[in-house]
Amino acid sequence: MSQQTTETVTRLLQRQILPIDKDTDVFALYVDLEEAKLDTSRHEVGGSKAAKDLNNAAIRQSTSTGRKLHPDQILSRTALRIPQGQQLSFGSYFNAFPASYWRRWTIVDKVRLTVTLKGRGASVTVYKSMAAGHSQRVDSGTVEGDSGTFEFDLTLIPFVDGGWYWYDVVAGDEDAVVESGEWTAQVPQDRAEHGSVDICITTMNRPDFCAKLLGQLGEDETLRPYLDTVFVMEQGSQPVTESEFFGEAEDLLGERLRVIVQGNLGGSGGYARGQLESVRKGTATYALMMDDDVVCEPEGVVRAVTFGDLAKRPTIVGGHMFSIYSRSRLHSFGEIVQPWRFWWQTRLDGYSDWDLAARNLRSSRWMHKRADVDFNGWFMCLIPRPVLEQIGLSLPLFIKWDDSEFGLRAKEAGFPTVTFPGAAVWHVPWTDKNDGVDWQSYFHQRNRFIAALLHSPYPRGGRMVRESLNHQIKHLASLQYSTAELRHLALEDILAGPQTLHSELPTKLSEINAFRKQFSDAQLHADREDFPPVRRKKPPKKGKSDIEIPSRIGTLVAAGLAPIRQLRPLRPLSREFPEAELPAMDAAWFNLVKYDSVVVSMNDGSSAALYKRDPELYRDLLKRTIEIHRRFSREWPRLAEQYRAALPEITSPEAWEKTFEPWLHESDTSSEPR
Repeated sequence: MSQQTTETVTRLLQRQILPIDKDTDVFALYVDLEEAKLDTSRHEVGGSKAAKDLNNAAIRQSTSTGRKLHPDQILSRTALRIPQGQQLSFGSYFNAFPASYWRRWTIVDKVRLTVTLKGRGASVTVYKSMAAGHSQRVDSGTVEGDSGTFEFDLTLIPFVDGGWYWYDVVAGDEDAVVESGEWTAQVPQDRAEHGSVDICITTMNRPDFCAKLLGQLGEDETLRPYLDTVFVMEQGSQPVTESEFFGEAEDLLGERLRVIVQGNLGGSGGYARGQLESVRKGTATYALMMDDDVVCEPEGVVRAVTFGDLAKRPTIVGGHMFSIYSRSRLHSFGEIVQPWRFWWQTRLDGYSDWDLAARNLRSSRWMHKRADVDFNGWFMCLIPRPVLEQIGLSLPLFIKWDDSEFGLRAKEAGFPTVTFPGAAVWHVPWTDKNDGVDWQSYFHQRNRFIAALLHSPYPRGGRMVRESLNHQIKHLASLQYSTAELRHLALEDILAGPQTLHSELPTKLSEINAFRKQFSDAQLHADREDFPPVRRKKPPKKGKSDIEIPSRIGTLVAAGLAPIRQLRPLRPLSREFPEAELPAMDAAWFNLVKYDSVVVSMNDGSSAALYKRDPELYRDLLKRTIEIHRRFSREWPRLAEQYRAALPEITSPEAWEKTFEPWLHESDTSSEPR
């Protein structure tokens, strides 16, 4: 009787890499010269709020000594020189192996690490960590001659909840060179070939940024075989094709590049066009959503494709986002939608805005537990074609919540999302934007409610309606009348039903901007001299600062009194002169409610607006706010049923084709090799 055998082949999962541009700001993401100083376990901290707060503050403290890698030590994309007697670790963001993710989501159950060293007496030691963060020595090897290649067979069985593999290298009596490090696995023959990817980039008036990104994608030799088509959805008045950097990118990408010109349909309209073109073409395994204002690590795309190829089922593979201005700062390690509030956030046992140059991976206990997510932002997100074919394309939301809603929709259909360590881009941080109170507040409000109507597990959206009412009153008390009006308009449009989402996509932004112009808090001025000087009849009480952060009791008192204060008569001079100036960092509601008029600067530091209290407008908006939230509370079940019934149709390729009709027959820019 013959025994059936399964043929396997060796497949590269991950390789040791070093920064392409030798930028010292990112060295900590590739190699680590610091010691591991693990923070205190939360189980040791206990349940006391004071103890938790103290521990959270301690965890944020830097453990870095400031030791730096010299750029000359980087010999190539994969080779690194280590001076005599020095030790460094590859237990870093881009070079540690995220074992628990491979264990949980893929068919791989064991890996082989192969490290090649030069330098007499150099040694390599392999470590692993568990979900609780503590590390264990696994194996080691030492160069006996001039060079040596070391192989370590490593199981993934112990990584059910979390944990990483990595290796440290110590130079001996002479300088050592770590020539390469590769993580491979035996996989079935039908998984031997890598998939291909269509990269979908939506751009608007960022020609240089976008063209440089295209150049990055085109010049990376490792990534090139994985690329099928790079779609650029051009929606602005400053085309990427007119950038001085576009010609070089076009030469590098050749016939793989397609620039598609269409009207401004927002991020969701741009990405949906890329998704539609990718599905129509049908030649790529994946469509990867990517923002235009990012710096990419091309190896991350390769890793995302490899992970997707070996996943147990079609899986959305997302990358992480680092700040483009402080390049070792990680935005979030994994995001969820909190179901009761229905708000996106970092997972509950994680941290946002984490500086890996200040506290490394091996010292950050929380990063060793696997982070399971609900969605991944579309700044970098790989979607298998079968997922798009089964659940449809993006919702027509213009901006905000399109990526998170898609992740929730995919999850309900049985397609998980994995935010995969080692795949990342550098992006403009959202903390530098003011999108909670500017024109984007309309889309925040409308799209969050639509996503909740579609996916909230609670009969009336959990806390959604109550929290919206609270936020609306907060904006009113903060003199942000344009924001309150836009949020109110968003709720009215939701009540009108889902049938207008596609038709309003090209026009809603211009309507919003025209509507906002009547409110002083929406009229931005770059020059401070455009505002009158600060004057007030009475100085601050006892000379106290107006920007002190109140205690918890003080916050509750302020929240109770703020709505009532808005009904009081205006103070003298406040109609002619602002009573104060507030920088963006101090423009919290508990400060804004103190004034009848105040100049407030924007988060990006480029402009300011004059906020002016208006008791009559406040009364009118407050009345309408209470009425519409009562209506939402009553009609939530009906609305949820209506939107859920419409979901398959409004996300279908056919519905999107109608929206794209004005631009479908326009010739796009398909690059030919020069």
